Amino acid sequence: RPFKVIYRITNRVTGKFYIGKKSLYHNIKKKLTKKEIAEQSGPGRKATTKVEQVNSGWQSYWGSSKELLADIKILGEDKFERLITNFAKTKKQLTYYELKAQILCDALFDDKSYNDNILGKFFKKDFVTTK
Repeated sequence: RPFKVIYRITNRVTGKFYIGKKSLYHNIKKKLTKKEIAEQSGPGRKATTKVEQVNSGWQSYWGSSKELLADIKILGEDKFERLITNFAKTKKQLTYYELKAQILCDALFDDKSYNDNILGKFFKKDFVTTK
């Protein structure tokens, strides 16, 4: 089941866009209660933790771009469109699909892009030429 998405947020007023990725659920490790540990049977060491999936809060997530978040605060959420463009099954797929989408739309060099970096490695400011 795909629990990860690539999304595009578009400012309906200016046409500026943002491409990002988000996992819909996170795995968290929780300690088992004494009762849960006691209920375990079979050979070997008893588990002391369990992994649970929790909602990541994706419904209210608007990306990590400070400029985008500032515009949303000023203009209001209704002036922005959120669209899921792709699904991924693994973290590796998720990163690849986000990178592909950002490169295909020239996110670092398009003036209409809120994205100021790709993969946290390639920054818009590093490619700006000074005259």
